[in-house]
Amino acid sequence: MGDKANAHPGAAGRATAADHPASVRNVVLVGHSGSGKTTLVEALALTAGAVNRAGRVEDGGTVSDYDEIEHRQQRSVQLSLVPVEWDGYKINLLDTPGYADFVGELRAGLRAADAALFVVSASDGVDGSTRMVWEECAAVGMPRAIVITHLESARANFEEMTRTCAEAFGGDDPDAVLPLYLPLRGPQAPDGHAPVTGLIGLLSQKLFDYSTGERKESEPGEDQLPLIEEARNRLIEGIISESEDETLMDRYLGGEEIDFKTLVEDLERAVARGVFFPVLAAAPAAEGARQGLGTVELLEMVTRGFPTPLEREAPRVTTVDGKPRELKLCDPDGPLVAEVVKTSSDPYVGRVSLVRVFSGTLRPDETVHVSGHGLADRGHEDHDVDERIGALSGPFGKQQRVLTHCIAGDLACVAKLSRAETGDTLSAKDDPLLMEPWEMPDPLLPLAIQAHSKADEDKLSQGLSRLVAEDPTMRLEQNQDTHQVVLWCLGEAHADVALERLRSRYGVQVDVVPHKVSLRETFAAKSAGRGRHVKQSGGHGQYAICEIEVEPLPGGSGIEFVDKVVGGAVPRQFIPSVDKGVRAQAAKGVAAGHPLIDIRVTLLDGKAHSVDSSDAAFQTAGALALREAAADARIHLLEPVAEVSVLVGDDYVGAVMSDLSGRRGRVLGTEQTSGGRTLVRAEVPEIEIGRYAVDLRSLSHGTARFSRRYARHEPMPPQIAERIREEARDGS
Repeated sequence: MGDKANAHPGAAGRATAADHPASVRNVVLVGHSGSGKTTLVEALALTAGAVNRAGRVEDGGTVSDYDEIEHRQQRSVQLSLVPVEWDGYKINLLDTPGYADFVGELRAGLRAADAALFVVSASDGVDGSTRMVWEECAAVGMPRAIVITHLESARANFEEMTRTCAEAFGGDDPDAVLPLYLPLRGPQAPDGHAPVTGLIGLLSQKLFDYSTGERKESEPGEDQLPLIEEARNRLIEGIISESEDETLMDRYLGGEEIDFKTLVEDLERAVARGVFFPVLAAAPAAEGARQGLGTVELLEMVTRGFPTPLEREAPRVTTVDGKPRELKLCDPDGPLVAEVVKTSSDPYVGRVSLVRVFSGTLRPDETVHVSGHGLADRGHEDHDVDERIGALSGPFGKQQRVLTHCIAGDLACVAKLSRAETGDTLSAKDDPLLMEPWEMPDPLLPLAIQAHSKADEDKLSQGLSRLVAEDPTMRLEQNQDTHQVVLWCLGEAHADVALERLRSRYGVQVDVVPHKVSLRETFAAKSAGRGRHVKQSGGHGQYAICEIEVEPLPGGSGIEFVDKVVGGAVPRQFIPSVDKGVRAQAAKGVAAGHPLIDIRVTLLDGKAHSVDSSDAAFQTAGALALREAAADARIHLLEPVAEVSVLVGDDYVGAVMSDLSGRRGRVLGTEQTSGGRTLVRAEVPEIEIGRYAVDLRSLSHGTARFSRRYARHEPMPPQIAERIREEARDGS
C-alpha cells in the first residue's frame, strides 16, 4: 500500500476511458463542510499530474482547470466528479457536499462509488452527520478509509484525532481503525508549533519527507524507531486479527517476525473487505510544490486497498414490468445497464447526465432506452423512452475530455439526454431494464412560491419541472386545497439553491409566500337550516325551499346525505340537486373558507313549484340551508395532525421531547435503539412543524433525523382557530 519502500514513480495525468473494470477505482469523499474534501481532491489531482503548478492541464490545455475546480467546488452544493490516473489505474474521485441539506448528492455519490474516503479535520473532529454516513456505509459493507486533514492548524493533534476516529467509527472494535503513518514534524516555530513535514511508515519503518515539495524516502534514525514501536505493534496486531490466515496470529504471538509483504497483502484484503479502516494524513502542496503531504500514500492506498468494481454487488435489476433479471457482475460485454446518478444543466450543451455503468459498454451516438419509475410523488412522471445520446466525456473543471466509450464499472458524462432524470436507468433499446432506485431522503421543509410577474408565470411550470428532474430529493406539490405551489426541500440552504437555480438557469423570478396547511371545518353539534331560493322577475322564475338537519360524525366519515322527505314535498328528481348544492357549499367552507367534512346532512322537508322549480334552484337552496345551519352552530376548525418519529442521540432526548411539547405535541412513547440513540414518537399539529427540519437540526447539532406522516384532522384550540377566522375575514 502507500507504505511500500518505493513509491510509484511519475505522473499519469488526466484519466482517459478505462479498458477493464479491474483498472477502475470509484471513490466518494465524505465529510462535513470545511473538512477539506475539495482541497484534498485538488491535491490528489496535482500529485497525479492532472494539473501542473500553474493549474493548467498537462496535455496542453490553455484553461486554468485547477482554478475552475476550486471556484466551482468551493461554492458547489452538488456531487462533482474528478477523474485522475495513477500507476495505470483510473480513479474517479467523487466530491460530495458537506452540508446536511444536500445529503441527496451524498447518497448519489455513495451509489456511484465502490469505496468511501472519510475526510476528518484535525482541528474540528467528527460531527454527528459524518457518523451517520459511516453507519450507512457499514450497513452495506462499503470499504472505508479515513484521511485526517488540516494538520497545519495549531490545534491539530494527529494522535488524539486518531483516537477520536477509533471511538467514533470503530464501534465494538476500535483496533479496526488504526493509522498507517505517523506525522513527522519539523523544527519548532517561535510560537511553539512544529509543522508536519513528512510521514513515518509504521509497517516499512521508512521516512517520507515532503518538506521540499517532492516526496523523498529515507531511513529513520535510531532515536526515532522507539517512538513508533508501540503504534507499529498495535497496527500489526490489528491487521493480523483480520487476516484470513488463522495461523498468523499464533505465529506472531510466538515471536515470529511476519514479513512486510504478507502484512501489506493482508492489510489490502482487510480494507477491500470492509473490516479494517486505515487512517492516513494528507495536506495540500505548498505554493510551487508538486506533491502534497501524504497524497502519494493515499493514491496507493486507493489503487491497491480499495476494491475494483468487479467486487461490488450490483443493485437489483428488473425488466420494466417488474420481472427479476440476473446479470453477470460488471461485465463490459453484458447487456447495457447504467444509471444516471446526477443531472445538471449546461448553458452551452444543455442537460448533462453523470452516469455509472454497471453492465455492458456505453458508446457515443447510440440509441438507448431510458426508464424512470417510482418518483411520481415528487413530481416526476414515470417514463419509458428511447433517446440518442450525444458525446461521452470525462469532466475536469469546466472542460470535458471526449471519451470513446465507458465500460462497466466506469463513470462518464453523457450529453443530450433530454428526458433522463437523476435515478433513471439506461439500457439497450431492444432490452429495456430498470435498476432498483437508491433510497432518497424525504424533503420535509415546505417552500411556497408564486411567480413574480406574468412573464415569470409563463415560464414557471417548465422551470420547476427541470428543477425537480435534476434533484430527486426535491418534491413539487400543487396543493389543491390551498392552491399553492410548494417545493419541499431538505433545509434552508437547499431552498436557497432552488430559488437561485430558478432565477439564474431558467430565468424565473419567484416570490416566497407563507406556507398554508390544509385546514378543515366541521359542526361541533347538531343544527338545522332552511334554504329558501325564490325569485320572480318576469318570465321563468326560480323556486326552491328545503329544510335540513346537520349533525357531526366521527373523523374520517366524510359527508353523508340522507333523504327523509315524506309526501313528495321535494320532488324526487330534485333531491340529488339538494345533495349537490350541499356538497358544493361544503367544499367552499362555511366559516373560514376551508372544506367542511365529517357531517351527516338530512333533508327533512321542502317546497317546490310546478313551473319555477329546477335543478339549479334546489342546488342553491341546499347551499343556503347549509350556510344557515352553520350560522346557528358552533363550527370547529380542524387542523391536520402528523405522526412524527424522531431518531435522536440520547444526549438530546430531553430537549427534543420538551420542544415537541412546546409545539402542542403529544409524546406517544420512546424506544431505545442501537448506537446510543432513542426513537421518540409523537403526534404534532402540522401547523407547528413547518420549519421542524431546520429547528431539529439546530437543536440536535445535526445528529437527529425525523419522519412524518399524516394521521388525522382534529379540532384546533379556540384561540388559534379564532385568529385564523379573523385572518380569513380580513383577507376577504
